[in-house]
Amino acid sequence: MTLAKAVVRTRAVLGLAAAQLRRSPGRSALTVLAVTLAVLSVTVLASLGVGVVEKGEEGLDNANRDIWISSDPVDPAASGTENPIVGAHGMAAELTARDDVQSASPIAMYDVYLGSNESDLQRRPAVGVQETHDGFDFHAGRGFEVDEETATSPPPEEPEVGEIVLDPRVADELNVSVGDTVHVGTSRQTAGEYEFTVVGISDYYSQYLGSPAMTVPLGDLQAVAGTSGTDRATFVTADVTDDADRAAVADDLDREYPEYDVRTSDEQVSSMIEERTIVLASGATLVGLAVVGGVVLTANLFALVAHQQREQLAALRAIGLSRRLLAGTIGAQGLVIGLLGGLVGIAATPLAVMGLNRFSASVLGFERLLRTTTGIYAGGFALALVVGTLVALVSGWRAGRYARIEHLEV
Repeated sequence: MTLAKAVVRTRAVLGLAAAQLRRSPGRSALTVLAVTLAVLSVTVLASLGVGVVEKGEEGLDNANRDIWISSDPVDPAASGTENPIVGAHGMAAELTARDDVQSASPIAMYDVYLGSNESDLQRRPAVGVQETHDGFDFHAGRGFEVDEETATSPPPEEPEVGEIVLDPRVADELNVSVGDTVHVGTSRQTAGEYEFTVVGISDYYSQYLGSPAMTVPLGDLQAVAGTSGTDRATFVTADVTDDADRAAVADDLDREYPEYDVRTSDEQVSSMIEERTIVLASGATLVGLAVVGGVVLTANLFALVAHQQREQLAALRAIGLSRRLLAGTIGAQGLVIGLLGGLVGIAATPLAVMGLNRFSASVLGFERLLRTTTGIYAGGFALALVVGTLVALVSGWRAGRYARIEHLEV
């Protein structure tokens, strides 16, 4: 076939496809909408998967700790109430005394009852740390810091600092602000015994626990929980010195503390992902179903398009057009519809992601949970363009087999 003939044939195919699309604008619009929804399902679900992984990585990066010591299983969804590490302050002091460790500190997580009135208490997750940091991004007020001597000493029997950082939603719910006091306890009966002053408003830990969380000095939280004697914590974290290899230090600590799991920050991210294999597998399954569903939906759509055009296709076949040209006509329609549906889907993705992020921030406490990337946009557009065209070509080829003169109306 000469180039001129190929150009003429291509123009003829495109002209026929455009005529068919213009002939049924409603059907064409619905097909574009269906492709758009298929693209959105893929881009939104993929954005969710990317956001979950990046959220965990950011949380550990913001914590700025090189090594994490824990005891499996640690379930943040349960607010870490097991707190399996015993003698956490003593372990932190031992780690800090090492030449290759710059500093170490424990982190504990408990469920507490909190309220501005003893008669109206709600159960909330609380995180106990030695100090807050710049990453808290305070909405109001400040954080707290425990002096070095207190940080390395066994926890007190009674709260000593008496300060707390509230999630902004809890502060609004309780109608309290910086400088007000709230009651905190691990039971409704003990909450009335302890008063804490609100020194800051921040949702830092809420973003990672999935619900409004409080931040309390570690020793005070242990005193309220009644675990000062056993000195329980969820994690003990450490920073290595500048000249030390954190992987080598982690291996050394793993041998020194065989009863615990010692991980670098990168390994901790991997561990968090592994502990959520069901969630991740569900997300991957949903993405897979979205892709498969998009392909199946597109195939059915173009099979229907080809079926509805059987009279026109039969007429074209009767005047001598080959099955390849008929398939090309349907394929060209798939190309145009895939292009339009892909562009609309890609354009609608940021709006859908923005709306879902607002929902997750207001309901779940997770900000920017869904995150788009160039690869996600490219994948969604490729699904619409490539799959739409290929499916349309196959549908057109199959339809060409059944395009017979008897299908023409007399």
